[in-house]
Amino acid sequence: QEQLLETGGGFAQAGESLRLSCSTSARIFRDSTMGWFRQAPGKRRELVATITSGGIRSYSHSVQGRFTISRDAAKNTVSLQMDNLKPEDTAVYLCNSRDPFLQYWGQGIQVTVSS
Repeated sequence: QEQLLETGGGFAQAGESLRLSCSTSARIFRDSTMGWFRQAPGKRRELVATITSGGIRSYSHSVQGRFTISRDAAKNTVSLQMDNLKPEDTAVYLCNSRDPFLQYWGQGIQVTVSS
């Protein structure tokens, strides 16, 4: 059963923007830290950004200043605004929810950035 549903992504040229969204149930969203990870072919999965239930954000060094994570409690949705995209941002992006007891993953969504 799908717990996290990602939308958005697709293709962009370097310097352009894309937006990812991830929706889930209120039960999962309410107390979870929500995050985005990514995995490029042949590389390890890496953390991109997280936002706690209280709204505290953190970013990887590679996206700091270019990506913005936000959460909308009314829609049980977490979004990732990706600006000034670079070819090295090309990867499958996965939504993640985490609380002290459970963790869920989305199915992943492709982002491809051409130079």
